[in-house]
Amino acid sequence: MRLRIANVLTLLVLGAFLSLSLYVSWLNFKGDEMSKYQQEFLELSDKLQKAEEENLKRSKELHQVLEVIKTVLASERKSMNITSKIVSGFSDETKVKARNLTRGQNKLQPSIFHHLPHLLTREDSLQPKLLLGQGRTGVSVVIGVPTVKREVQTYLLDTLDSLIYELSPEEKKDCVIIVFIAEVNENYVNSLAENINNVYHNEIESGLLEIISPSPGFYPDLSNLRETFGDTQQRVKWRTKQNLDYSFLMMYAQPKGTFYLQLEDDIIAKNNYLQTIKNFAQQQPSDDWMILEFSQLGFIGKLFKNADLPLTVEFIIMFYKDKPIDWLLDHILWVKVCNPEKDAKHCDRQKANLRIRYKPSLFQHVGTHSSLAGKVQPLKDKDFGKQQLHRGHSNPMAELNTSLKVYQQYNLAKAYQGENFFWAFVPEAGDFIQFKFFQPLKVERYVFRSGNVEHPGDKLFNTTVEVLPANRSVLEKKSLQDFSVKDPKYKITKDGYLKIGSFVNGVAEGEIETSIGKIEAIRLTIQTESPVWVLLSEILIKAAT
Repeated sequence: MRLRIANVLTLLVLGAFLSLSLYVSWLNFKGDEMSKYQQEFLELSDKLQKAEEENLKRSKELHQVLEVIKTVLASERKSMNITSKIVSGFSDETKVKARNLTRGQNKLQPSIFHHLPHLLTREDSLQPKLLLGQGRTGVSVVIGVPTVKREVQTYLLDTLDSLIYELSPEEKKDCVIIVFIAEVNENYVNSLAENINNVYHNEIESGLLEIISPSPGFYPDLSNLRETFGDTQQRVKWRTKQNLDYSFLMMYAQPKGTFYLQLEDDIIAKNNYLQTIKNFAQQQPSDDWMILEFSQLGFIGKLFKNADLPLTVEFIIMFYKDKPIDWLLDHILWVKVCNPEKDAKHCDRQKANLRIRYKPSLFQHVGTHSSLAGKVQPLKDKDFGKQQLHRGHSNPMAELNTSLKVYQQYNLAKAYQGENFFWAFVPEAGDFIQFKFFQPLKVERYVFRSGNVEHPGDKLFNTTVEVLPANRSVLEKKSLQDFSVKDPKYKITKDGYLKIGSFVNGVAEGEIETSIGKIEAIRLTIQTESPVWVLLSEILIKAAT
């Protein structure tokens, strides 16, 4: 009996032990399963978090695209620079979505990306490829001068010469002239920029002059444009690119000043043109005007408020393939003020409040060969008046002498007295023009300008400006010799003259060092023979007071 009870107890203990072992094994198995599930859950949670972060990133990017598209042309030009930087950081997927958004009909308001979607494919499409200058801002007037490669003749340097020459020293500090080389050929752009820099280096260094060129990614494909208004494919391409050129230049100029003056690269300006423009703008009875015109020709001499440029650019880009720029400007005014239920006369009266003309014209078109290949257009603004062929000054009394052969009545005496210009036949090396004062005097400043608007090519080249000190011992002064070493133009000639300057692009101007003292004469010496005649349109010798 006792044995049977012991057997039963043994079986119970073994059964309990076996059950406990099975239970422990089951718990261990469950623990492993739970750990595995927990690990998978953590991994899934991490993936979901990353997906949510990626989705949030895409959402923010798309939101930025929408904000840029909605405000890019309603805000200031600064937004255009920010746009490229924002888009450059987007993923390829977001860029594709942005392009799709701009192509969608009735989804977004028109924008520069809607009409030029290719701009989103390059982050630098709205940035200048070349930028030479000091980046001056905060000026009263920004002057835009677009230029393209011409097959026959270029007028750019003469245009810049006229614009800069007619500015006073104070005006040169309150404006900026932007030369926009509207070409993508890098060799041509760099060559022209170097040429301009050689001639107007001081103006570039001072901030008065800037040179820019567009990014190659700015222009769309212009090879298959729809022909309209009976224009050939060549002309349609020319006027279409021209609209884009104006737009790029306006976008760059917009944040730099208060007013924007649109010019061309083949014009001349009247004396005191900048002050006249500012006075006329300030005299307007209200700010409702949109364009002030200072020439009746094409797109020359058109003044805009910089605050209006985003609207102007947006309108031009909307229809850049359809019509020339002057037609588009007229359409902007029509859209703003004309009532379709009124007649044309009423519309003209309303537009006259936005487009106000100043007379006489301040700019004259001097080019003959158009930037459109093969086109000759000798257009002249009849309201410009008689062109100034010379500028007279009150110069100190002097004995005049020249080795040049004078043409007809255009002698040196009349030019020196400000009555006419001096004109002579082709010079040879060693020819000179001399102004010998009756009494030695201190000279503060000099200006000698060659060529004029009728004969712009008759300039002095490779010609030096020399002075004859009254006190010859000044040539032995150590200070002057040191200065001569620093600047090679200060050299002493065999007959005792001191070279103090030279002609650059037909003009010689500068101040005379006070250490030189009184001088007896000033001489212009031609160093090499020239293939053209010589015309002096301005002679200024300002005596120190």
